[in-house]
Amino acid sequence: MTDEETCAQLYRGLCDASMRKNAAGMAAALADDYVLVHMTGMRQGKREYIAAVCDGTLNYYSTTHDSIEVAVAADGRSATIRARSRVNAAVFGGGRNTWRLQQRLKAEKRAGEWQLTESRASTY
Repeated sequence: MTDEETCAQLYRGLCDASMRKNAAGMAAALADDYVLVHMTGMRQGKREYIAAVCDGTLNYYSTTHDSIEVAVAADGRSATIRARSRVNAAVFGGGRNTWRLQQRLKAEKRAGEWQLTESRASTY
């Protein structure tokens, strides 16, 4: 599998683990210094994000990926990912809806393994 394919699968795996509230699966995809920047600008670190998914603050029900574009740096140690997905979710006490969610992610290869280090959410 190429680095590009691995990074795309890393994003898909995070989405799947989030829908299943699989804390271990989410933790494996995220670097310890991971930060999620929500559409509102709110920032959540790795532990906060996983806790919010597992306690029902963030509920993800389904994800349909429209596109996942990966660009690996020439040195092979970092990558950017632009993922566009339709996500059915209920978050922060709001009603369940489907959003056209764009994630701009950063990934780094650490100790030979790709991990997500940042994600910035917006709509498309």
